[in-house]
Amino acid sequence: MPMGLTEGRGPKTVWSNPAEIIRRLTPENPVMVFAPSVLRAAAQRFLQGFPGLVTYAVKSNPDEAVIRTLSAAGVKGFDVASPYEIDLIGRLAPDAARHYHNPVRSQAEIAHAVEAGIKSWSVDSRSELDKLFVRVPAENCEISPRFKLPVLGAAYDFGSKFGASPELAAELLRAVADRGYIPSLTFHPGTQCTDPHAWESYITTAAEICAMAGVKARRLNVGGGFPSHRVTGVEPDLTAIFQLIRRVTDEAFGTDAPQLVCEPGRGLCADAFALITRVKAVRDGQNVFLNDGVYGGLFELPIVGNLDRLQVLTPEGTPREDEPMPRIIFGPTCDSVDRLPGELTLPANIQEGDYVIFHGAGAYSTVTNTRFNGFGLMAHLTVNALE
Repeated sequence: MPMGLTEGRGPKTVWSNPAEIIRRLTPENPVMVFAPSVLRAAAQRFLQGFPGLVTYAVKSNPDEAVIRTLSAAGVKGFDVASPYEIDLIGRLAPDAARHYHNPVRSQAEIAHAVEAGIKSWSVDSRSELDKLFVRVPAENCEISPRFKLPVLGAAYDFGSKFGASPELAAELLRAVADRGYIPSLTFHPGTQCTDPHAWESYITTAAEICAMAGVKARRLNVGGGFPSHRVTGVEPDLTAIFQLIRRVTDEAFGTDAPQLVCEPGRGLCADAFALITRVKAVRDGQNVFLNDGVYGGLFELPIVGNLDRLQVLTPEGTPREDEPMPRIIFGPTCDSVDRLPGELTLPANIQEGDYVIFHGAGAYSTVTNTRFNGFGLMAHLTVNALE
């Protein structure tokens, strides 16, 4: 491995941009580059635009540099889904709120969270609520029933695994209030919701749930789903999403409007990273083989769809410019599943040894990277800018 590259967090050097890394180091293995300035800007976009508390979904990228950067930027809450994430935030951001919104937990996980001082929980079933009633003290403790609706405008549906029907959510909300806990509600509209109206029916239904239960919700967590910039020329309009959430909440709840909470993961961290991959081969002038794929930093592309914000650079760090040509792209493993969906457009004169940079690769990439088939070695470097 060339000087300056290590698996895990790299040297303290801050590079200008990915092109400089390619020009100076010619890395043979994938490199994930992080631009803290981009993450800080994303945090400010949410903190200044969202009409409520912003909490970061740690699962999307739990890198310590990400957590520290967000905390320093003013993010005061984190959505945690496991004892590991509870302890991670307790160590890195001890004054921040931790919302334990994975609605299914073992007895041991509940005990760990209680010991850690967790005060905000979600739930989507009677059996899980009964477990909380037994182990979680009611004083100053919030429990948020999580409900689901048919998916609309999302890349994939979280409701197939989590979420109660509105009717059951009303029963759970009533039970929470009756037992002396702080009653709130939560939902998740799905991932990569580019249409603001994905939130509209959920917020309206939340008001109906409160009416059915005869309970005023303290807070309404409108989930994640906030999109990142995945497609060239189609930048998400987060302002429109924020404005719709505020307007629909006021219209649906009137004077009983709950405090709002959101839990973006992808929408905060994805665009602060770019993945540098190298071309292993251009087989017979057609299919492109990269040194990373779906068992590595590109794991989620077959699920969510391709990232098409690409740069192709020569080993000298200069853009490879030629007529665009659709290509099938394979990863490095000896497994036919290791293929990106459909085709991606790359310069016709792309060559072995060139570099393909996937911009917006910061979410669900480093955490899902495996060492399957002996591949997956990935360096992590910091840059001032991504282009």
